[in-house]
Amino acid sequence: MRTVTATRYVTPLREGGSLPAIVEADDSGLYVVKFRAAGHGTKALVAEVLAGELARAAGLNVPELVLVDVDEALGRNEPDSEIRELLRGSVGLNAGLDYLPGSITFDPVAGPAPPADEASAIVWFDAFCTNVDRTPKNPNLLCWHGRLWLIDHGSAFYFHHTWRNDEAASASPFAAIRDHVLLPWATAPRAAGERIALALDAATFARVLAEIPDAWLADEPRFATPDAHRAAYARWLERRLAAAPRFSEEAERARHAVV
Repeated sequence: MRTVTATRYVTPLREGGSLPAIVEADDSGLYVVKFRAAGHGTKALVAEVLAGELARAAGLNVPELVLVDVDEALGRNEPDSEIRELLRGSVGLNAGLDYLPGSITFDPVAGPAPPADEASAIVWFDAFCTNVDRTPKNPNLLCWHGRLWLIDHGSAFYFHHTWRNDEAASASPFAAIRDHVLLPWATAPRAAGERIALALDAATFARVLAEIPDAWLADEPRFATPDAHRAAYARWLERRLAAAPRFSEEAERARHAVV
């Protein structure tokens, strides 16, 4: 992942509690930035990078993810006190997603309907990473240049907010998949998962986990070092992949219930 430096806070995107914003960086690019001082803090940033880069490895469309360095000077002239406090608390590395100009949010009513193989792959992947936030109310999918793009994975891997139930979460059939926005078109999640799983091996997990900054992993008291924290994620991902038959079956059962 590239690291860019934020040069201008352009506009807030007041969606949910995370207070993301469009930010310009020193490469002249625009990024949707998730800040470490907002919402669930660095846990949401870890989930954003981990799920986003694993989705990319699985062949799904994800806008480029970058690390965005925020300097303390960025918010000095910001008139909104809430935004000023957010930027002050987010000095250092944050998560940025390439801004896709002209993209629109996927609408399951307006269409167009996604291809069955793509819908199946996204449903399976979201079950794998226990993403509870891709529903008709909040699809977190963009339509851009005739393709679906996955965004906003901050709610994935929900177990890591406590690490108390990580083993149960890794083995879960993930009943929340019944609320997935793409479920009506996901005709074969098990078959899609079998293809995706070939790309999700230990080496891929290690490569993606290495992209997560130490600073995002250092404040978890259950782990002595950032590397120990990464190793715990790697073990969880391996156990989750081994549980694929269970959550694949649940996804197919849920799909049959809605058609």
